[in-house]
Amino acid sequence: SRPCLQILRFRCILNSGEEEIFNNDCEYAAKKRKKQHFGNDTAAHSFYREKWIYVHKESTKERHGYCTLGEAFNRLDFSSAIQDIRRFTYVVKLLQLIAKSQLTSLSGVAQKNYFNILDKIVQKVLDDHQNPRLIKDLLQDLSSTLCILVRGVGKSVLVGNINIWICRLETVLNWQEKLQNLQMTKQVNTGLTLSDLPLHMLNNILYRFSDGWDIVTLGQVTPTLYMLSEDRRLWKRLCQYHFAEKQFCRHLILSEKGHIEWKLMYFTLQKYYPTKEQYGDTLHFCRHCSILFWKDSGHPCTAADPDSCFTPVSPEHFIDLFKF
Repeated sequence: SRPCLQILRFRCILNSGEEEIFNNDCEYAAKKRKKQHFGNDTAAHSFYREKWIYVHKESTKERHGYCTLGEAFNRLDFSSAIQDIRRFTYVVKLLQLIAKSQLTSLSGVAQKNYFNILDKIVQKVLDDHQNPRLIKDLLQDLSSTLCILVRGVGKSVLVGNINIWICRLETVLNWQEKLQNLQMTKQVNTGLTLSDLPLHMLNNILYRFSDGWDIVTLGQVTPTLYMLSEDRRLWKRLCQYHFAEKQFCRHLILSEKGHIEWKLMYFTLQKYYPTKEQYGDTLHFCRHCSILFWKDSGHPCTAADPDSCFTPVSPEHFIDLFKF
């Protein structure tokens, strides 16, 4: 298979002597991860009971040192956040942004935390079969970045041994293969199903989606849902929600009868412009306390009117907070 060929190609980079070192390093790294896995989880849960962190970029008389991305992973408890369906997409998007542009800036501790969280996400998807497309996209971006880093070794500064990075690439390719072979098991339900709902309720469900791919996927469940998912008004509303009028006027697609093909428009515009992100729960930043926290968890704010100091933090903004 393609992943196996990629692994063999990268192993050919090493000569026979280096191959032995690579295998030993990978074996040692795997044993070390297993040994520290439980210890890391226990330490994080027992020490960091409050899920917030000061975001300060320099030392002051009151606070010594500065916070790092690796520390934020622990203090904000991303490992538990992925179990919350409201936070899952947010964390995945954040990890995807790191995979695209911030991977080489991670410290050794941050790398370990990053791949530990990613491992838990992959195992969760393999177990509950939810959101596989999101994780496939994340792993695709991560494997592409790792391939570039390994091929261009010496051109960029890598924290850690090159053999460890190759080992991580092999792990990611293995995850991709498992997700590619993932088979959705058919649920046996004796109660009410989607097919039993009236048309207006099914239509209402479709209109609540903000991702076109989710609409396409749901439309594959039954012929009725497919018919509803092809509604031009549904795709027109989705285009108007995500894109400005000037944007879709530049990429106007008309049918033979002169009607606007809103569905094709949506997927075309998606290639040129970013879509609006929707998350059930996000991190928030308190401007008064300089604290980053999950809104539901809160933090010890000293402001007279705390709510006026809170700002939602997008995944992009989160990355910017730690660029120093």
